[in-house]
Amino acid sequence: MPSIVDGFVRFVTAINRWLFTAVSLLLLLIVPVMLYAVVARYGFNAPSDWGLELATLLFGPYFLLGGPYLLHTGGHVNLDLLRQAASPRVNRVFDLLNYPVIAAFAIILLYYAWPFAVQSYGLGETSYTSWNPVIWPIKFVIPIALVLLFLQAAAEWLRLFFHEVTPPAGEGTKDGL
Repeated sequence: MPSIVDGFVRFVTAINRWLFTAVSLLLLLIVPVMLYAVVARYGFNAPSDWGLELATLLFGPYFLLGGPYLLHTGGHVNLDLLRQAASPRVNRVFDLLNYPVIAAFAIILLYYAWPFAVQSYGLGETSYTSWNPVIWPIKFVIPIALVLLFLQAAAEWLRLFFHEVTPPAGEGTKDGL
């Protein structure tokens, strides 16, 4: 693989790995908040105005920013029966076709998500609930995640195009490292 392509692939994957690790830490906050909301509601008949909403607002970035690295590790839903029946060469062709579809999907969604996020910022959008937190920063996570997904799809396509089946040393593997 040419060094500039290798550098791009490593850089994009490293960013997405770091973000995945960072947003995974959100679970340390989401779980206790959800636990508090459930115990307060059902144990003490005192539902919180903010518990479920905060957990939902935190789960969005967790889900969206974890997706691009999951693409690298092969953690997304897959047609395993079809892949197991196909030869490695056919699977490679599937992937060479699949990554551009993912990239196109990310671009199309980005086309609609960016104005949505900008409008939310311009309006100073809040959730309009009794707690009423500002939610426009969460909406900006959508286009950011789509750009990262596009870049990871491009990196995976380049890695595959240049015949590198497994990532370089220290880059993790398709089985989740």
